[in-house]
Amino acid sequence: MTLLPAGFQFSQRSLQDYVECQRRFFLHYIEQISWPAIESEPLVDHESHLQAGSDFHRLVQRYLIGIPVERLSASLASSSVGGDNLQRWWGNFLQESNIQPVNDQFVEATLSAPLHNFRLLATYDLIRWDFGAGRLEVRIYDWKTSLKKPPRQWLEGRLQTRVYPYLVTQAGQALFGEQELEPESIKMIYWFAEQPREPEIFAYSTEKFQADKKYLLSLVNEIDGLAAEEFHLTGDLAKCKYCTYRSLCDRGISAGEVPPGDRFDDSPGSDSFDLDFEQIAEIEF
Repeated sequence: MTLLPAGFQFSQRSLQDYVECQRRFFLHYIEQISWPAIESEPLVDHESHLQAGSDFHRLVQRYLIGIPVERLSASLASSSVGGDNLQRWWGNFLQESNIQPVNDQFVEATLSAPLHNFRLLATYDLIRWDFGAGRLEVRIYDWKTSLKKPPRQWLEGRLQTRVYPYLVTQAGQALFGEQELEPESIKMIYWFAEQPREPEIFAYSTEKFQADKKYLLSLVNEIDGLAAEEFHLTGDLAKCKYCTYRSLCDRGISAGEVPPGDRFDDSPGSDSFDLDFEQIAEIEF
């Protein structure tokens, strides 16, 4: 008998939590324990950064659904929320992203598909489509507001990079109707507000789709079959530094210290954990 709550739906975030630490997944999604510890110090700076990221996503969403840019920029200029970061990100988006409101797009679209006895769910910042070379071409965009850009190899290993194009392939008919959609026509694009000229683009393929389908199914089957005592703690203690459940696992009670301007550290021996990368992706508007 499954331990997962009735009607539970998997997401890239929940699967990423499981891959990084089975115990974190258990405490969050099965026990549904309120987070007992703050993630990082200084707390005010961290919360301010997350709020600015949320506000940026909201600005872009409103822009893409047709609210005039002048109106959005005026409202931003008259507000003290978000500070310099939000102003800079918004300016970078308008000047460097080359993304404007068009008809052939889906903003904040949600897709869902069966996976084992559950469903897999994702909400996309932006999905754009057109016809190129005689076939439907799809581009998945995700806005990132982390102050440092993660290495491409790190991005490639994230569940988001696998789940998002997989789910478009699997459930895209809900968006595109009878149009045939091939995995080779899909690209996943991370656009970084701090590095607007350095997007990371991941092309999809039938081979990747089949591999992702097998992997995601095996992952969900594994989770579904575990007893409570089989959700083990991660062996990588660095991943506990910013985990809000660390006090429940006797792995520290103090919040991890994030140096100013250093949201991602890929140096040898670092925890290689971007505090902002997943959280803002999960915000719903």
